[in-house]
Amino acid sequence: MKSLVALQQEAAASGALKRSLGAFQLIAIGIGVIIGAGLFSLTGIAAANNAGPAVTLSFLLAAVGCAFSALCYAEFAAMVPVAGSAYTYAYATFGRLFAWIIGWDLILEYSVGAATVGISWSQYLVKFLGSYGIHLPPRLLASPFETVTLADGSIVNGFINLPAVLVIVLMTAVIIRGTRGSALFNAVVVTLKVGVVLVFIALGWKHIDPANYSPYIPQNTGSFGSYGWSGILRGAGVVFFVFIGFDIVATMAQETKRPQRNMPIGIIGSLLVCTVLFMLFGHVLTGLAHYTEFRNSAAPVAIAIAETPYPWLAQAIIGAILVGYTSVNLVDLLGQSRVFFSMSRDGLLPPVFARLHPRHATPYKSNLLLCVFISLFAGFVPIRVVGELTSIGTLLAFIMVCAGIIILRKKQPDVHRPFRTPLVPLVPILGIVSCLAMMVSLPGDTWLRLIVWLAIGLGIYFLYGRKRPATDGSDIQGTETTS
Repeated sequence: MKSLVALQQEAAASGALKRSLGAFQLIAIGIGVIIGAGLFSLTGIAAANNAGPAVTLSFLLAAVGCAFSALCYAEFAAMVPVAGSAYTYAYATFGRLFAWIIGWDLILEYSVGAATVGISWSQYLVKFLGSYGIHLPPRLLASPFETVTLADGSIVNGFINLPAVLVIVLMTAVIIRGTRGSALFNAVVVTLKVGVVLVFIALGWKHIDPANYSPYIPQNTGSFGSYGWSGILRGAGVVFFVFIGFDIVATMAQETKRPQRNMPIGIIGSLLVCTVLFMLFGHVLTGLAHYTEFRNSAAPVAIAIAETPYPWLAQAIIGAILVGYTSVNLVDLLGQSRVFFSMSRDGLLPPVFARLHPRHATPYKSNLLLCVFISLFAGFVPIRVVGELTSIGTLLAFIMVCAGIIILRKKQPDVHRPFRTPLVPLVPILGIVSCLAMMVSLPGDTWLRLIVWLAIGLGIYFLYGRKRPATDGSDIQGTETTS
């Protein structure tokens, strides 16, 4: 097991990643990945099927549940300011085998997440360009396992989802140039994305019909989760996944200036900002149109905008979704490469994943290999296959982090903690219970895919990772950074 002292020495070792991120940039990274296109779709689904106008309370409950894990992440991130997020924390508390399991789980989470975002980005790009009369070749917009309709009406299989591949390649190029450039790019797109959300709230507020809020909590239909207070709870489970993303901030610890101060600010700050924006967004959405109008609609915002004299706002929302997906893709790829970087330094993955660029000091070979791997998924695999595993992988990581706080408080109670999770063990236990409840609610085939993925990972560990010693990384990076 790697001690906290060893991890802290690793953070200060020569050849480490450049520390260029401040608190504001970390908050921007968190907001950039949390505010994705899910806000523009899941809000309407939860309102129509579960909570009605009280979807705002669903957002609040989901944020409270998410905050339990956020507080645990913040303590670890401030205490162990190295790259790797939940993987590194598991190494410090559970040991090498469990660290591999959680690291392998994070690889799954970030890989399928980035591929899913790339595919969805492609679909929204088609809608956006189509509104201007620009139509791309259909066979270059779908995988070989999906059918498309050609101009002559014939139905054929796709060839490759080319836009999905191109956005991943583009984001990889941005990341390789360094986190300073990545953070600057992310700050720009976050500003644009949040701006559109604020415009929707500000303009829509003037046209809210109070009658749409009556009743604010619709009467339960007799089934659990169908309106009433149980509907608010079920709605919280639906919109919880809109909040996923603050954990990626923790992967930036080794590239953060004054991490003991800035990491907690970045994690908790991004969660608070997004919670306020989500509740206001849900309030305006359900005030512009009756919640029942959002049923069976993948674009509830368009329905709401139709109740205003601002039809141009619909196109702006599609543009915001594209921007949102772009920033989420950027941060997913950024976070995954840092997990690979940490696992390679520990000897669990081949040394190539820890080699740094001679100029930009980024793990560029890891970025390039991941680019190829994820591009193949995005270009040739349907979205329904890659999109189902992200949630269960994220929840498993949350559970491991919460459990790690309890274990570490028992094993090393006197270690310096610049930020302390309050009410331990109550807060971590609540985090474990809430995340486990949501995992149990997921379908059985999702569990099966997770088990298969973890079984493959264990095979790799026992064949390779278990036999390799950990390294501080200096022998790996020396020739690379001085060439």
